[in-house]
Amino acid sequence: MANNTYKLPESQGSGLFGWLDRFLRIDATISQVIHVRFLPQILFVTLLSVFYIGNRHYADKTIREITVLEREVDELRADYMTLKADYMLATKRSEVARNARKIGLQKSEVPPLKILVPKQ
Repeated sequence: MANNTYKLPESQGSGLFGWLDRFLRIDATISQVIHVRFLPQILFVTLLSVFYIGNRHYADKTIREITVLEREVDELRADYMTLKADYMLATKRSEVARNARKIGLQKSEVPPLKILVPKQ
């Protein structure tokens, strides 16, 4: 009966990963577990993991900024409503008359006169 064995390729291959396999002195124990031919897959998964982690941090940061801006909008809306109510109260005729009395103005008792200019 034959034994199942892992057959290594005879040539080292060309390109970046063949160069890595030839010039990096990988221990025999590590090379049995992680062969350089699996390096592209490992690097791809590592790159995806780093991208995923960075994207998640960016999303969390954006959510925190949105929350802060929503709080500021709520505060500004409350200030706007308060100022609008104060303005509506201050423009009432009775309020205007009361504020005018404080600076010495009073309501005229004589009705206004209409000036007519004759046409020539």
